[in-house]
Amino acid sequence: MAMLCRLREVPRHLLVCEKSNFSHEKSRHRHLVETHYHNYRVSFLIPECGILSKELKDLVMDSGPYYLVKDLPLHELIAHEFISTFVKKGKLILSLDKDTYEETGLQGRPSQYSGRKTMKFIVSIDLMDLSSKLDSKKYKRVSWAFKEKKPLKFDFLLAWHQTGAEGSTMMSYFSNYRIQERQPKIALSTVTDLPCPVLRSGELRGEPEAACSAQELFEWLGAVFSNAELNNEPDNFISTYCCPQPSTVVAKAYLCTITGFILPEKIHLLLEQLCRYFDEPKLAPWVTLSVQGFADSPVSWRENEHGFRKGGEHLYNFVVFSNRDYWLQLAVGADDDCPP
Repeated sequence: MAMLCRLREVPRHLLVCEKSNFSHEKSRHRHLVETHYHNYRVSFLIPECGILSKELKDLVMDSGPYYLVKDLPLHELIAHEFISTFVKKGKLILSLDKDTYEETGLQGRPSQYSGRKTMKFIVSIDLMDLSSKLDSKKYKRVSWAFKEKKPLKFDFLLAWHQTGAEGSTMMSYFSNYRIQERQPKIALSTVTDLPCPVLRSGELRGEPEAACSAQELFEWLGAVFSNAELNNEPDNFISTYCCPQPSTVVAKAYLCTITGFILPEKIHLLLEQLCRYFDEPKLAPWVTLSVQGFADSPVSWRENEHGFRKGGEHLYNFVVFSNRDYWLQLAVGADDDCPP
């Protein structure tokens, strides 16, 4: 049975958490991963581990590539050849300031986070529908807006959802522009003598003197990923944070961080492999997988509008327990809907 719990709501961000089991027929883990499209950083932490398994390391090393295209005119993304070659389904979503929106002459809607005076607008274009009606007034209007009325250029990150020869196709298709193939940056490290919270999979809110809460774990992970000191030494003027109690000190913990443009299917493979980590007996009672989205992405999950003005957070974290139970924590900024 899945359980949803709102843990914290403050002016800066909202954190929610649910618990379930990967074997449960109504588990939402696959859906949440697959619909969070724009992933910037993926990190996983394995307590009581000093060496990464070959299976996990192979997945980490195969997390790319992606492509950077500089100063790409927006009209290239509505070209029939581009859509037929690269786009299987999807929309082009633009988040525009008031002046740019009015200059394009396109139809959109006010941002739901504009406040009393609308200064930002959202324009959504169904690419498949547009491409199938090249003679329509709508296609001609959009094409005219992007080519003549308000020519816009952006730097784009692009990634292909399948493996094979598509990378070379993308390189050749955009050969008239400045395109670079990039690989995600990978940081592997072993943390020694790490204080870790004691967790119980059935206790999201924790239990006094027996287990820490999901919120305490979330804050602790933030400190670990930031390489903060966790001992609250009186002469430490950078961080006064300490590990929540109860806790235990693990001799070694393996930390991996992947930074770039990481596709949801790559993340799902990592999550599956972390679940398999417990197929054989392990000292670790749990592992974590954390995913951060691009702060300036126009959407968070699916087509949910994402605000950037007050921080831009949209991220999720899995805590995977040895019995295949999991906690799923989702956090968004002030200018976002409640996570799905």
